[in-house]
Amino acid sequence: MMVHLSGHKKVEVDSLPEERPFNPLRLTGFVLLMLLCISLWLRWYTGAVSMPRYCDNPADTLHYLEKVLTEKTPAKLESRRPYIIAAKLIYIIPRQRDEPVADYLQRLKIRIAEQCR
Repeated sequence: MMVHLSGHKKVEVDSLPEERPFNPLRLTGFVLLMLLCISLWLRWYTGAVSMPRYCDNPADTLHYLEKVLTEKTPAKLESRRPYIIAAKLIYIIPRQRDEPVADYLQRLKIRIAEQCR
């Protein structure tokens, strides 16, 4: 079958590329693969880059983190930087629901010691 458009060349309709139907499984698979890659990369980054930062002085880090968890304004007039660095541990190793602060800090102490070997 031939179609003639005014001012254009004749094009065979049968020769046009067919559109692929939308495949939600392909898209879902791609998204799941990307999420898996991101998760694996974050796990590597945490172990290789983030956690070793706390090896220099873990006692001070845990002290600052305890203040962050227990006081309304932990830094007061001091520099906030050490408190912010310590608070990042909350996101790296989250506190479990209803976990006492002392138990959480002890768990972090063990985790930092394992990481710094």
